[in-house]
Amino acid sequence: MKQSLKTQLLDRYRITAGKGFRLKDHDPDDIAESIIDKQESQALLAAGVARLSELQELLYPHASWSVLCIFQAMDAAGKDGTIKHVMSGVNPQGVQVTSFKAPGPEELAHDFLWRVARRLPERGFIGIFNRSHYEEVLVVRVHEDMLRTQRLPPELVSKKIWEHRLEDIAAFERYLARQGTVVLKFFLNISPDEQKRRFTERLDDPNKNWKFSASDIAERAHWDAYMEAYEAAIAATATPHAPWFVVPANSKWHARLVVVEAMIEAIEALNLQPMGMQAPDRIRLEEARQKLAEEGA
Repeated sequence: MKQSLKTQLLDRYRITAGKGFRLKDHDPDDIAESIIDKQESQALLAAGVARLSELQELLYPHASWSVLCIFQAMDAAGKDGTIKHVMSGVNPQGVQVTSFKAPGPEELAHDFLWRVARRLPERGFIGIFNRSHYEEVLVVRVHEDMLRTQRLPPELVSKKIWEHRLEDIAAFERYLARQGTVVLKFFLNISPDEQKRRFTERLDDPNKNWKFSASDIAERAHWDAYMEAYEAAIAATATPHAPWFVVPANSKWHARLVVVEAMIEAIEALNLQPMGMQAPDRIRLEEARQKLAEEGA
């Protein structure tokens, strides 16, 4: 994909500052037809998956930078499928995937960033967060009764708690960037109608019944509250060093293309070069080659 077209595509969805951000300005059906057509995008997606694999082969041996990709979305927006497809060509040895569920007793006994800090990718690795610390300003914000389980001192549970948590998240991500972690955040933006269609498909297809949960329907009743929470979170934490991508997710192939191109762009910007071998290491290789040759003599 030509660099200019890639930049146009990503800039269409990239959020690096919160001023003026409105979620309603982002159409879940948008497939950027003025930039790329569907047929071309299928080939670009396959090429992108292959290119990401090449870049990971550079990232891993350097063991200096790490990449953290955060995926947030409403149910049925395609997080699992996007992660699986985009990372399909990458060597599993250099990838760490974490799916965050409801916090357990040990996690609730610590601050809300504790459990994600423990799962940050090592240098040289790509880390994938399927849901993340943002749940604390999304689901917990929509269902404030969950705060009681976190045993915070009552005087800290004020009207500014969400503002404070968003400030802490922004500071945390700034810290990560300063420590060599490239932070990319993806909100897979699905419409309520498309979510309804996918839920119905899960109910109608016995092979997909396992994906359905009664809680999914219950959460739909809070759609507007979730959109307000997402808008506030993105606006408060979008920065050049930890950008958000509001990815139209009604089209799965388009969402996957945007994600893989964003990851490629970020890793290419590191300008990693193939690792050269030092003279002592080359000598050891030659010694090993000689020993193998002598075995067959």
